[in-house]
Amino acid sequence: MSVSDPVAGMLTNIRNAVAAKLEKVDIRPSKLKMEIIKILKNEGYVKNFKKITQDEIDLVRVFLKYDDGENSIIHGLKSVSTPGRRVYSGYKHMPRIFNGLGTVIVSTSTGVITGKKAVANRIGGEIICTVW
Repeated sequence: MSVSDPVAGMLTNIRNAVAAKLEKVDIRPSKLKMEIIKILKNEGYVKNFKKITQDEIDLVRVFLKYDDGENSIIHGLKSVSTPGRRVYSGYKHMPRIFNGLGTVIVSTSTGVITGKKAVANRIGGEIICTVW
């Protein structure tokens, strides 16, 4: 079965793994998904990730991060843009999640970056997802 929105599928896989309190989740990679996973790691939402090959299929294994009370660091993941509804924002109107405690992931002309970096660089783009 083909997935019409691969990014939303990846976010759902991560959301389901967090709800089940799994240690890791395997995701089919793409360039956009890899950039999103790198941002999640840099922002401290996941421990680490590595590329693996299982039964001749390339996968990315994402290791989820939990605090001392075994509560997930990721409280929510929400896909904003979809294939049927693209959402764009200029740097002046970049949304803030939980007054800056969450992260907005934006696809810009310079690559996939966080909303804070987009505002600092004064560039807008397509809002891919939000994480808190």
